[in-house]
Amino acid sequence: MTLAGLAARNVMRNKFRTTLTVLGVAIAVLTFMLLRTVLGAWARGAEFAPKDRIVTRNKVTFVVPLPKRYVDDVRGMAHVKDATFATWFGGKDPAHDRELFATLAVDAPTYFEVFTGLGVSPAEKAAFLHDRRAAIVGDVLAKKLGWAIGDVVTLESGVFRNDPRNPWRFTIVGIYTATTRSADRTSFLFHWDYLNDSLPPNARDTIGWITSRIDDASRTAEISVAIDRAFDEKDIQTQSQDEYTFRNGLFAAFSAVLRALDVISIAILVIMMLILGNTIAMGARERTSEYGVMRAVGFQPVHIAGIVFGEAIVIGALGGVLGICLAYALVHGALSALVEERIGAVFPYFRLSVPVAMAAMGFAVALSAVAGALPAYRAGRLRVVEALRRVA
Repeated sequence: MTLAGLAARNVMRNKFRTTLTVLGVAIAVLTFMLLRTVLGAWARGAEFAPKDRIVTRNKVTFVVPLPKRYVDDVRGMAHVKDATFATWFGGKDPAHDRELFATLAVDAPTYFEVFTGLGVSPAEKAAFLHDRRAAIVGDVLAKKLGWAIGDVVTLESGVFRNDPRNPWRFTIVGIYTATTRSADRTSFLFHWDYLNDSLPPNARDTIGWITSRIDDASRTAEISVAIDRAFDEKDIQTQSQDEYTFRNGLFAAFSAVLRALDVISIAILVIMMLILGNTIAMGARERTSEYGVMRAVGFQPVHIAGIVFGEAIVIGALGGVLGICLAYALVHGALSALVEERIGAVFPYFRLSVPVAMAAMGFAVALSAVAGALPAYRAGRLRVVEALRRVA
């Protein structure tokens, strides 16, 4: 029997307590992995976000519109290959009033030329261009709400006035898919012209924001400054930034929550270490007399310390493996599809990554070692006579 084998056997001396401890470690690892996956999915947006797209909005705030004439000005600027625009409609389907999704009034001829990550067939694109009341929706949104090509959908707007005599009615002529990981698959896209013609004359010819494709992704900041400088002397100034920064600005409050989750994920592991350390210390105290006998028959202090230390490592490793298995089963079994369906605009790609799993396992073993270090040290310093006097 080796010291490692003896440590492993000692782990199961109290099966109930060991089981609870392993489950505690597993839950801590599971929670850590879920939180890190959320943070990773948020940060991964920067990795997958197109580097050649710039978003231009009103300098005051996103909710204040821009004049539509600004689009032609942006298209004529140096290094801008193409530009499109959109307006937030704030639509909701009365038949699914609890379902939230992005509803955008877009420039039909140019939108899919700029947003190349949205896969639409030529036939669907042609049908969209020839019908002012046509709409194209993401495949995830269509599946969630049971929509199909040819369906007529009536929406209510949370931004624009709803007229019961002339409701916002659309015909779905296409369902787009995502060809890049940054693309949101839960949007409802329709003609800006349809929205504009339905507004009062004094509210027409305004847009929410402009999205441009540029010819040099390495000069995003420089080109953004040039675009804003062109409107400095106009009645309405602009703020231009890369697409990922623009998205982060929309979800600024959510970003603050994620920063808090970063701290919480570390705190959870520290709590796990304290619980594990207490369990190992209890086991070591219960076997004090046994360690005294082992010392009496020739075991060295380093051997006793190694046994206690090994128990902590075994429990941490078992909990880490179980936590990783639970995390993969939960995320890839149901959670990833649910997150991408519900909040695909924030987390278009929600998956566990191998580095997160490796980090979770490494932390579980490392913190187990830290938790077991003090009980192991104390066990190794036991005097034989004092240990034999104690009753286990």
